[in-house]
Amino acid sequence: MNTSSEWFVYILCCSDNSLYTGITTDLKRRLIEHNETNKGARYTRARRPVTMVYSEPANDRSAASKRESQLKSLPIQKKRELVNTQKSKN
Repeated sequence: MNTSSEWFVYILCCSDNSLYTGITTDLKRRLIEHNETNKGARYTRARRPVTMVYSEPANDRSAASKRESQLKSLPIQKKRELVNTQKSKN
């Protein structure tokens, strides 16, 4: 079990251009799980390949879960704006 105290909230862009939001302690591992294993979410397994388009750190699982809930409740256009904001910073 990963004992990392750093959590991340992430957004994936699926092959059908839909967005999926989740949390993890390891972004690279989670992306591989979504694309290559049965450990990925059922939603993304049907929409492979997926690409990580956004991530942000959280202090703990509770904070990550709360932020995930906030992001999931945003209208799709607001999520896309958030993704584009991060892309422009990189």
